[in-house]
Amino acid sequence: MKATITHLEQTYQIDLAAPIDVSIPLTNTDQNPIAWYIDKPVIEPVRFGDWIGKVSEGSSSTNFNNIFFNPHGHGTHTECLGHITRDFYSVNQALKQFFFTTELVSIAPEWQADDWVITKIQVEKALAGKKPQAIVIRTLPNDDSKLHQNYSNTNPPYLEAAAANFMRETGIEHLLIDLPSVDKEHDEGKLLAHKAFWNVKNVHELNADARMNATITEMIFVPDSVIDGSYLLNLQIASFENDASPSKPILYAIES
Repeated sequence: MKATITHLEQTYQIDLAAPIDVSIPLTNTDQNPIAWYIDKPVIEPVRFGDWIGKVSEGSSSTNFNNIFFNPHGHGTHTECLGHITRDFYSVNQALKQFFFTTELVSIAPEWQADDWVITKIQVEKALAGKKPQAIVIRTLPNDDSKLHQNYSNTNPPYLEAAAANFMRETGIEHLLIDLPSVDKEHDEGKLLAHKAFWNVKNVHELNADARMNATITEMIFVPDSVIDGSYLLNLQIASFENDASPSKPILYAIES
């Protein structure tokens, strides 16, 4: 099913029947990815005495599950600046548009002072002068282990603050990456890349030019079969009034 979309005075041809889902499903198995020292999600039927909300158990006509999970630690999620501010801000209020011009880039982090880091120079080179609304960063090497990785206490690669600042200055509003965080796992709470991208200067009293509508999406997975280049992104979240929500980013190849 082909569609013609006019966006920011540009016309794009996309195939709605060929979505590229770069989210990671949330499960209650050991295959679910985990970060930030928590256990796997819990998905289990509601119980009232002898009644169990599961058809296969014989006492219910419906499956009726409770789900306990953490959006930041259990899979693909999208967050707003409320993730790091004293005052409450909701990603459901920050994200009000859902289609964005996007550039998918692959970057191999560089070894710097005992860390693997994505640098400003790498991001600038990968974008090659393009100024999309969103960027999707696939880190290299790239394999299926990202679908079930336990990142806790592994010091994963992260984004140099200067790279986040560059993206902000370029006008990128939505940053998607296949890591558990854009910042270093143990950074003494500095969160330099988060602050740079959202332009948050003081978490206790938000500056007027902080980027209220910008988002960061973490723990995605982009298969190797998807080539670098320009796409149209459909970024969808669940309607949680929270700093972050599980999300389902979808890429559509732009047809010439």
